[in-house]
Amino acid sequence: MHDLIRELFLPRIGNPVLAQLSDSAEIELKDKRLAFTTDSFVVSPINFSGGDIGKLAICGTINDLVMLAACPKFISLAMIIEEGLDYDILERIVDSIAFNARKEKVCIATGDLKVVEKGACDKIFINTSGIGTIIKGKDLSVKNIRPTDEIIITGTIGEHGLSVLAGRKGINLDFNIKSDCNSLSSLLLPLFNKKFNIKFMRDPTRGGLATTLNEIAESSGRAIIIEEEKIPISGKVKAACELLGLDPLYIANEGKAILVVDKKDSLALLAQLKKRPLGKSANIIGRVMPKPKGKVYLKTSVGGERIIDMLTSENLMPRIC
Repeated sequence: MHDLIRELFLPRIGNPVLAQLSDSAEIELKDKRLAFTTDSFVVSPINFSGGDIGKLAICGTINDLVMLAACPKFISLAMIIEEGLDYDILERIVDSIAFNARKEKVCIATGDLKVVEKGACDKIFINTSGIGTIIKGKDLSVKNIRPTDEIIITGTIGEHGLSVLAGRKGINLDFNIKSDCNSLSSLLLPLFNKKFNIKFMRDPTRGGLATTLNEIAESSGRAIIIEEEKIPISGKVKAACELLGLDPLYIANEGKAILVVDKKDSLALLAQLKKRPLGKSANIIGRVMPKPKGKVYLKTSVGGERIIDMLTSENLMPRIC
């Protein structure tokens, strides 16, 4: 996917805004700084433990805006529906969208509806765009990242991918793993009322923690080292990964964020995160180093180190979000 974007799309349609390659684009209109994002949701199955495609669409769009320190305001909603989809299923999805939009106080401002013949899509696909206003004075960018900055993850990893996998394959893991699908606005936006020096944020969705850290290291031209023992992983996820032969570092998340923070602020910021339910398992998992550029290392629990590469294949198959 990364090669496709860089080799096909950017040479043809690239521009300074698109070249940011961030979760949201930053757009300046007169005296306003706006965040603008778009996403498509094709998750299979459309209902999974802890969420559904409707909740995922709203929360995923909101989170992309929040990663730029933006307060979400408006969302567009476009649906492509397969002929023959049960009305009850569609009704539940729309109810989920409505509930989560109201909960997060965002306005569904415009939309589109298309129906395609049976077999042309799988039940329902959803496309969204989101607009938010960036908090004054906040400029999150990989360009801000410096050596000695610390890496914080806001909670345990791996729940979303395993929840979707269990639902898709009908696997009864008997671990009751629920997706972490949640909006992060209430957890992260209050941090900007403090004087914490947050350099950058990104949510580790497709490709998981490891791939997202590689993207950050590559884009910033820095190295990152993380410590295995400090990465929050629930016992249920560890057991399921061992059973299925999966690495939790590469499993998708939908309600977690990676924060790169100035070292002097990291402990105080972590304490603030832990005060909220979505941040109770947050932890400092590593730090930024000057070199080797673009590399991510894992310090193992036995004291060794190994390189953590970007995910080059889809270990859980596609359609996680």
